Amino acid sequence: MNPAGELVDVIDDAGRTIAVVTRREMRAKRLPHRCTYVLVFNQRCELFIHLRTAIKDVYPSYWDVCIGGVLAAGETFAEGVNREIREELGIAADAMELFPFRYADAATFAHGMAYRLDHEGPFQLQVEEIVRGEFAPVLDVLKRAQQTPFCPDGIQVLEQFLKQQA
Repeated sequence: MNPAGELVDVIDDAGRTIAVVTRREMRAKRLPHRCTYVLVFNQRCELFIHLRTAIKDVYPSYWDVCIGGVLAAGETFAEGVNREIREELGIAADAMELFPFRYADAATFAHGMAYRLDHEGPFQLQVEEIVRGEFAPVLDVLKRAQQTPFCPDGIQVLEQFLKQQA
């Protein structure tokens, strides 16, 4: 199915579903929706980052520190995170739930759940969504994010994660 035609839940401030619309309509009207954010670390505590494809409907050709995405209509966070890990990384693995996360800017309005996944790879990256990926030290990633376009919601997830680890 064309991603723009996928059905997604529109939610209220409490996270309750109030409507079901196409992903295209959700993006066009900047409607609040659910999504997952997964920080992937290897044994050296390096973070997996990836370059998004130019056809993504939000933040195309940006680097991202999280894998994950928009939940399908009726999908739980647990179902969505497992699906996104399978789709984007080509692996079956369990992620650890970290914290709820909300993000809004001119492009998106997301009610998300952040997760951590510890995995060495290799990954079978989803070519429709990811150009390439690599593991990098977290401090290097934060420096790169000051000079290169990174998805702002993912950077905020990483910053919140680092504050909680401190």
